[in-house]
Amino acid sequence: MAAEIVGAIFGALSCICGTPTCNCIDQHRNFNDDVDELRRKLNSLTSQKQEIESRIQEAEARGGQMVRQQVQEWLKQAEEIEVKQQAFLEKVQGVKWYKRACLDRLVCRKINMVKELLDKCSFPEGLVIERALAHGNIIPTENLVGEISTKEEIWGYLMGDEVGMIGVCGIGGVGKTTIMKNLHNDLQRETRFDKVIWVTVSHPLNVFELQKKIADAMGQRLQDDEEVMMRAAALMEIMTRVRYVVILDDVWQKFSLKEVGIPDPNVQNGCKVVVTSRSSEVCSYLRCKIVEVKPLSQEESLKLFLNIVGDDVLQVPGLEEILKLIVEECAGLPLAIVVIAGSMRGVDDVNVWRNALTELQVHVSSVKDSNDEIFKRLRFSFDRLDGLQVKSCFLYCSLFQEDYVFSRRELIECWIDERLIDGLPSREAAYNRGHAIIDRLEKNFLLEKENFFSSGFAGFIYPSAGAKMHDIVRDMAIISIGPEFGYMIKVGMNLVELPDEHGWVKDPEKLFLMGNNILKVPVSLPPKCLNLSTLILSSNPNLLEIPESFFGEMLALKVLDLSNTAIETLPNSISKLENLSALRLQHCMKLKYLPPLANLRGLKKLDLHKAGIEVVPQGMGMLISLEYLDLLFCQNLKEIPIGILPNLSSLQYLGVYCLQETTIIRNLEEVARLKKLETLECQFDGIQDFNHFVNKFKDFQSAIAYSLGVGTARDMVRQSKYELVITECEIGEECVVLPNNLEHLWIIRGKNMRSIFKKTALLENANELRRCRIWESEEIECMVELDSSFFSTLCCPILDKLELLHFYMLPKLCEVVRVEGAATPPYVFSNLKTLIIVYCSGMKKLLPLELQQAFQNLEEISVIDCEQMEEIIASSDSNASSDKFTFPKLRRLILLNLPQLKSIYSAKGVMICDSIEEIEIRRCRELKRIPVQLPLLDNGQPSPPPHLRKISMDRDSKEWWESVEWDHPNAKNLLKPFLKYSRY
Repeated sequence: MAAEIVGAIFGALSCICGTPTCNCIDQHRNFNDDVDELRRKLNSLTSQKQEIESRIQEAEARGGQMVRQQVQEWLKQAEEIEVKQQAFLEKVQGVKWYKRACLDRLVCRKINMVKELLDKCSFPEGLVIERALAHGNIIPTENLVGEISTKEEIWGYLMGDEVGMIGVCGIGGVGKTTIMKNLHNDLQRETRFDKVIWVTVSHPLNVFELQKKIADAMGQRLQDDEEVMMRAAALMEIMTRVRYVVILDDVWQKFSLKEVGIPDPNVQNGCKVVVTSRSSEVCSYLRCKIVEVKPLSQEESLKLFLNIVGDDVLQVPGLEEILKLIVEECAGLPLAIVVIAGSMRGVDDVNVWRNALTELQVHVSSVKDSNDEIFKRLRFSFDRLDGLQVKSCFLYCSLFQEDYVFSRRELIECWIDERLIDGLPSREAAYNRGHAIIDRLEKNFLLEKENFFSSGFAGFIYPSAGAKMHDIVRDMAIISIGPEFGYMIKVGMNLVELPDEHGWVKDPEKLFLMGNNILKVPVSLPPKCLNLSTLILSSNPNLLEIPESFFGEMLALKVLDLSNTAIETLPNSISKLENLSALRLQHCMKLKYLPPLANLRGLKKLDLHKAGIEVVPQGMGMLISLEYLDLLFCQNLKEIPIGILPNLSSLQYLGVYCLQETTIIRNLEEVARLKKLETLECQFDGIQDFNHFVNKFKDFQSAIAYSLGVGTARDMVRQSKYELVITECEIGEECVVLPNNLEHLWIIRGKNMRSIFKKTALLENANELRRCRIWESEEIECMVELDSSFFSTLCCPILDKLELLHFYMLPKLCEVVRVEGAATPPYVFSNLKTLIIVYCSGMKKLLPLELQQAFQNLEEISVIDCEQMEEIIASSDSNASSDKFTFPKLRRLILLNLPQLKSIYSAKGVMICDSIEEIEIRRCRELKRIPVQLPLLDNGQPSPPPHLRKISMDRDSKEWWESVEWDHPNAKNLLKPFLKYSRY
């Protein structure tokens, strides 16, 4: 009877819960365990959320960094889940036993939900982005001559409360942008605004792109798949958090701030928007207070001209009057003055100057409108360039989109592809020639120097040498010169199809259509394109296919670029392009197949970087003229069949991706047979393949520049001739065989690493190592362990040559150098110039006092976000003492967010660093003394260090500054003029 009752109960439970009885019993038993597991997961989520919020608060308080959008989204989700699940746990607390079986599945789903969110909180690119790297730093510019009063008028509106919108108007080349660049840099040193944003507005206006530029400058990311209106709302929410100045340079069209997402600047929010435009109508439409920039006076023009060409020309007899007439022809336009003066610099022959005046007068005699007015003067400088090669190189710069900053490497590669630089014995020689041409164009002010920023690991951005073309110089090149050279340039114009026949240049030789939204191309181009030698269709992201017959009549084509398109196949007609010398297919990830290439005997460049190809093109081994082959990150490509590479006897550059098992180069000896090879870029899947490669090629490494990667594949930032990046690999003390001539080593998330140098060193063969970066490794405790046996190894010469050490996110790092009773040789670290420590939470002491002689060439010390750092210079021996620590070459001392830092040096000792230029100390509240010794004058009184430029700190650090001690009681008064208070 009892059994029947129990059976009935279980039967009823089965009906109620909808699950078999045995499952109900199991779920009933597991319910408490699952609830406990959910509670643990929520606690982990809360802890992770609090840690992230704490780091964000530190970043925002310091002001030098901004939170990434994906981090904000994660925090929002974490907050919602945390609130909902805590409420759920309260509801199920003490729930009746017969309900538990039904609820257990729900608990399990919630556990998985929390777990999934926890799995997404690693943020490999970092939580924040550096403000200084988000287009908010000092902009290179020229000094003002004559525009001072205009600048002061604009500054008054920026600092006042009455005007929120400012419009800076004037004809092209009159100096609007130069004035605003100077004001932008001045604003960077002001504390009134939290963020100063510079955006060059594209022409024609592209609201989507404008939103992206502003968000990038704010260190945020908008959703690419959202409509402009939704992006505007998101941007509006971002912008309302800060007091900003937005400078919109070179605006041609009317628009509304609201449609972009810029809040109206007003007295309440204290924000400002500045617009520069050639049209006063645009500024009036935006309800701007208009400031007109007028041409320079004759006196101001002459002063600017002499600043460029040099005052010594006035010493040449008979030249002063001619020079004044040339300046007069410049019509007070600063751009024309600068460019024309640049073309005449170094000329001291009166006859040449007289001829130049005649040519300039002829150039401007038929001026009809303001565009002609500036174009004719700029054309004068173009005509004075020596030789067709330099002129063609200059003209090629105009094909990039307006205000595009290109890297020197990118530009020179284009010149080589076009054979504008040709006939040189090596690629290195071609690069040297390219740099010389860029220098020439910059000295003539036809190109502007600009930093080119490459995205790197963990959200870091690395500057390198770049250049850009002034928009008016570009307009002159496209409109006034391009058609004469057969250039047809339709770049960044939002085209969805090729222009009709009425929009074509007569018999074009070069057709540039990049940066549009072309969906398809016609079956053929107009008959007038039979002489086309260059066709650039890159960065048309929706271009899917090209008709089979499209290339049938383009027998003169030499350069074809389809990079960054959605092309899936290429037509077979491409095989007929026997004159083709460069085929660029970068980032064509949908491209699986290439037609046979055997007929392209003149092909010198084949660029398939990050393409989707699965097999090498048929006939590739016949490309005996090929000089450049890039197969990097073609992850669908399993191998290069044996016998192909040795046939490419002209190869100078090779980029390949090596898989672990079916390696892309099955016979590594084939690379050694490439006698003309100058540069090798190679990505290896694992350490074993890499070691095999290094052992095979030790004999010829010195002749070849290389950039090698091991582990997780990613593009590398080239900073040295010989570099290696190891990512997420198991690294023991003896398992990696390094090239002898390695200059730059980068280890990211290395495993099984306690120290880099030890008795048997990981790096003992790297005798030329100059830069070492160790990032995000969990186990590293110190950089090097010094003891008596250490000096019998080969490590000391390595330590002697190191110039840069950069440690990032090493939680167990305790010391840079661990000294264990060794008599430290003076040459250890004797060439170290830069030491950077970031997010090393376990570190308490930075430099040992015992190594004072080792750091005599140190130029920069940066210690950032090391929460346990207590001392910068400390002794491992409690009885050791020294009154002085000398840094004879130290220029920058950066200490940011070190909450436990109590001492830079000992309580009474001083640091002698007379070369110091910059001291930045932020959020180091426990620091009571700055031991930098001030130089003494002959009368015994202290003076500021001779090279000191600034001492930077947070705007709320004035009280701390008053309490901090220096080695001399009058130091703070002396140094007051150098103080810079700001939010970042």
